[in-house]
Amino acid sequence: MRKKASDGKQFFGEGLPYLPSGPWPGMLIVVEGTDGVGRSTQVTLLREWLEVQGYGVIETGWTRSKLIGNALTEAKKGHNLTRITHTLMYATDFADRQEYQILPALRNGFIVLGDRYVYTAFARAIVRGVGPDYVRDLFGFALVPDVVFYLRLSVPALIRRVLSCDRMNYWESGMDLNLGADLYDSFKKYQSRLVREFDKMSKEFGFITLDAHKKPHAIQEVLRQRVAALLEQRQMSPPGIEIDDADGASLTRVSNPG
Repeated sequence: MRKKASDGKQFFGEGLPYLPSGPWPGMLIVVEGTDGVGRSTQVTLLREWLEVQGYGVIETGWTRSKLIGNALTEAKKGHNLTRITHTLMYATDFADRQEYQILPALRNGFIVLGDRYVYTAFARAIVRGVGPDYVRDLFGFALVPDVVFYLRLSVPALIRRVLSCDRMNYWESGMDLNLGADLYDSFKKYQSRLVREFDKMSKEFGFITLDAHKKPHAIQEVLRQRVAALLEQRQMSPPGIEIDDADGASLTRVSNPG
């Protein structure tokens, strides 16, 4: 069951019970998708565009927690994490970032850009055989984003991109699942399963699906249009931006009233 915050935002479950609830006047924007679809590029471009307009923006992503980010990176080097430990470490990483990065930024009116979110954890855990109910309950403290953009790329195109960058590795190829005899074969099968999970979640959670086969600038144009419409809908203007009210008087709207 989802718990509504005072400003309408929701948690996937009960949230973090020891933290005060909203209001969070900021906005949480997530860009999801498998490896090699161009998420980080799009997040960087979107951040630059928003900052030029005067918005306060922070960016967050997997393994960036000060508490456990480095430990998680080191643990993955050993290639011996169990599926539950793998999931629990990512949950710890995310919980730390939500408490100390995401919620404080939203409370102060910032726009938070998530390069991956809990949906990546859902997909990876389920593909590894972790029960869907278990992993969703585990991430029940997570805040539901305002919008999720899903960059979708076919597996053949994904393979070409990753090969061109020499970025196939043990975990992103799902080698711990014994899906294939070599890195390439395992990567193809693992990423295919991830794409299927993301496709399912896209329908369930209402992702905005974007064709990642297109040129980066074309994808970014759509992202900016969608985000601009959402900002207008939420009446979020950059600090110090003057607008005219219905009577023609000049007003100053501050996007971070806290």
